[in-house]
Amino acid sequence: MLIFFIIFHNNPQKPNKPKSVTMTTTLESIKSEILEQMPLLIEQDPAFCATLARALRGEFLPRVEAESRFDRLLDELRRDREEQNRKWEANQLELKRLHEEVMAVSTKIDRTIGGLGARWGMQSERAFRNALAGILEKSFGVQVLNVTEYDVSGEVFGRPDQVELDVIIKNGLLIVCELKSSVDKSAMYAFERKVRFYEKLRNRQADRLIVISPMIDPAARVVGERLGIEMYTDSIDVPA
Repeated sequence: MLIFFIIFHNNPQKPNKPKSVTMTTTLESIKSEILEQMPLLIEQDPAFCATLARALRGEFLPRVEAESRFDRLLDELRRDREEQNRKWEANQLELKRLHEEVMAVSTKIDRTIGGLGARWGMQSERAFRNALAGILEKSFGVQVLNVTEYDVSGEVFGRPDQVELDVIIKNGLLIVCELKSSVDKSAMYAFERKVRFYEKLRNRQADRLIVISPMIDPAARVVGERLGIEMYTDSIDVPA
């Protein structure tokens, strides 16, 4: 009531003005007067201050309540993040366990396949050697020997070990063969050393050096050609 009294006292109505213009001027004057008097009323009139606070509470949250809501929001975000971290760590542990299981199975399979391959290779070599020996001895009148000598000085493998060779003898002709499922570069060098060891041991020169294998490494072929070794991927390729 005090505010409106001051406003009308200081702003007497002027005659002959349109109603809309008068209302606009009055509202602007009220706003201006409120803004001018409000700091003093807030400072000196607790009742006015409380009324103003209640009026504004619907638009602006009190600081304590706003901070409380913000803290609750942060707590919820933190709990969500911790839960996500726990799930992520659990998933990582499960993936690691599955990876270890897969690797264990893979290693077991590799060893099994490797063992089967080695066993198959040895059995295939033995079967082919026995077949070749039977054919040559019965049909061509040659002597086929599987020779095993002991290299005391380690000339072949760099240490004392057994040396195994397949030797074919026909009418005084000495042919030394190597029958293997696969031959790489080092195996080709080893075969040549075994032949030289046998020649030195028996004091006899080999007439032909032959390697028979379904798989000869290209690098091994280069070595074989340089050492004068005949190489065949199939026994039928061997000339008479």
